[in-house]
Amino acid sequence: MQINIQTRNFSLTDALRNHAERRLRFALTCCDSHIRRVVMRLSDINGPRGGADKRCHLQVVLAGLPDVVIEDTEADLYVAIDRATDRAGRTVVRKTERQQTLLRHGGAPISDKAHLSD
Repeated sequence: MQINIQTRNFSLTDALRNHAERRLRFALTCCDSHIRRVVMRLSDINGPRGGADKRCHLQVVLAGLPDVVIEDTEADLYVAIDRATDRAGRTVVRKTERQQTLLRHGGAPISDKAHLSD
């Protein structure tokens, strides 16, 4: 899985990079064969003023499916990364399972397929 981590308005530390990569791999490994690349954009919206302004924007590029885009904003960047990667993992699993179900049933919706066999 190709992971690209970008930052805006602050420097990326090794600890933050390791945390982000570890969380992405944990959340997305089950669907690794469907994922082309992941782009994570981390930003500090308000800068030194503080507040719930640490944003994690994720774009998961899938093979043969629309991209999954997730964004989370929190006071703590580590929490924003955790929440965004968890949501991205669940969304990617749901989309890939839905694609596999449609492929097994010949592309027709499951309810329509049941009527064809009657």
